[in-house]
Amino acid sequence: MSAPLPGAGVHGLFHVAIKTADLEATRIFWRDIIGLKEIHRPDFGYPGAWLGCPQPGGLGIIHVYAGGPALGPSGMAPYGTGAIDHISLSCSGYRAYIARFEAAGLDWREFIVPGTSLWQLFVYDPSGVQLELTFEASIEGAELPDVSEARVYRAGRSFFDPDTYPKLARQAATGA
Repeated sequence: MSAPLPGAGVHGLFHVAIKTADLEATRIFWRDIIGLKEIHRPDFGYPGAWLGCPQPGGLGIIHVYAGGPALGPSGMAPYGTGAIDHISLSCSGYRAYIARFEAAGLDWREFIVPGTSLWQLFVYDPSGVQLELTFEASIEGAELPDVSEARVYRAGRSFFDPDTYPKLARQAATGA
């Protein structure tokens, strides 16, 4: 007698895969600035990296691939997220992330989610993938996010420019 097969069900997001033209800068962004850890990646026969949550047993939530599989029809890795607007991570250390962005020369935007106790930071990775970091305000101190006209996040308005994106280097990414 065979056991019944499980019904269809979602258990969580397993990972997001990002194509990149600059594997090292993408590693630096996700590992040194965002704080994920590089984990074992099987040898698929092309370059890449898997990055996971830093706690023991943390899942590999960002998969990066470069080389042939990352290239589009034009022979270049694309920028941006297409129909996906952004990736969101639950975080702590709002001011520490801002210090990391400043140290790396990254531009970012800030937002307070109306009617909630959530604060958000928006930043782009080297491939133009928009990342939203979401924080519980009650543990982030009294200084409010900067939602001035120059810094406030506006949905649907990209602030990514591949021509002015900083060249990430390990020493620039090790801020607070």
